[in-house]
Amino acid sequence: MSPVPLRVAILGATGSIGTQALDVIRALRREGRPLEVVAVAAGRSVEALASTVREFAVRRVGIAGPAEADRLRPLVPPETEIVHGPDGLAHLASLPEVDLVLNAVVGARGLGPTLAALAAGKILALANKESLVIGGELVRRARPRRDAIIPVDSEHAALFQLLRGIDPHEVDRVWITASGGPFRDRSPAELASVTPLQALAHPVWPMGKRISVDSATLANKAFEVIEAHHLFALPWERIGVLVHPQARVHALVEVVDGTVLAQLAPPDMRIPIRAALTHPERCPPPPARLSFAELDLSLAALPAGRYPTFDTVLAAGRMGGTAPAVANAADEVFVEAFLRGEIPFPAIGEGIAIVLDDHRVSPVQDVADVIAADNWARERARAVVAQRRCSV
Repeated sequence: MSPVPLRVAILGATGSIGTQALDVIRALRREGRPLEVVAVAAGRSVEALASTVREFAVRRVGIAGPAEADRLRPLVPPETEIVHGPDGLAHLASLPEVDLVLNAVVGARGLGPTLAALAAGKILALANKESLVIGGELVRRARPRRDAIIPVDSEHAALFQLLRGIDPHEVDRVWITASGGPFRDRSPAELASVTPLQALAHPVWPMGKRISVDSATLANKAFEVIEAHHLFALPWERIGVLVHPQARVHALVEVVDGTVLAQLAPPDMRIPIRAALTHPERCPPPPARLSFAELDLSLAALPAGRYPTFDTVLAAGRMGGTAPAVANAADEVFVEAFLRGEIPFPAIGEGIAIVLDDHRVSPVQDVADVIAADNWARERARAVVAQRRCSV
């Protein structure tokens, strides 16, 4: 009897994680592992999405809106179901014929399909960090069991592996690592003159524009601490961050007897993607290997006060309620303004702090609360950017 194929939906199929996931699936298929891509979704990359539909014979497809759906229709087989918008993503995430949903959607719109996948009892391979940053409390309530979510972020995938088989009462502290970004050796006075091009030059990982800038401010690392808090139900004081420029150690777990367990791997996102698609097995061959002969590791405490944006975003996470959604939305607006040359680099963190100070934090009861906070924060952040432009 041939093995039953794992039926996968990939949301965000034309982005960095999505395209690497397709590469992993191609490799796994060549190794004889049965995987079927039954649904894919993208934003506005119509031609790339159509190519994926044809290659993998995908039957269900999601796209940003009706205009993109009209462009996609003549490029795919006539029997292909095409849906669009947030409702379309939620529909694909809850299809009866889907076993695993890889949510690699970028931004706040990833929360809806995350909740839909969990409600439908799917395995959720989660690469959309905003789901947990802005809707962590909703996701925790919706998750039916601990292993219903398999994190794809390199740090959280590492923690997920390390914590398997460890009694939660034996965990004293966990650590995630940060490269420190391209400006870790610059003084605060030098940061006012850094350019978008310099901020986008991440020293290790090839990433999209926003996450590259977030890695330079370390906002991204604060978001990852918030993710870890919700994913692993850990108190804030038991999640630490270490500066590790080489990006080979992705996470560490310190247990109560003083032992420290670490997960090391090359900085290659195909490794956590493959781990999610083959969980709970570990399948050879690896997409990449560490070169132990060239291994040079350093770990250091995160310098206090060196990354004010990190401090501001993490404080929002600790506040809870609508504060993380406000911090995330404001960060997105200020990063876009920086990339357009409208504000200097330090104004990203300064702006997030202003918006948070103006926000009245309230509990998150449902998705509508998150959306309202997100919309308010974007409007307020745009006003801050406009005010700064006028004052220059």
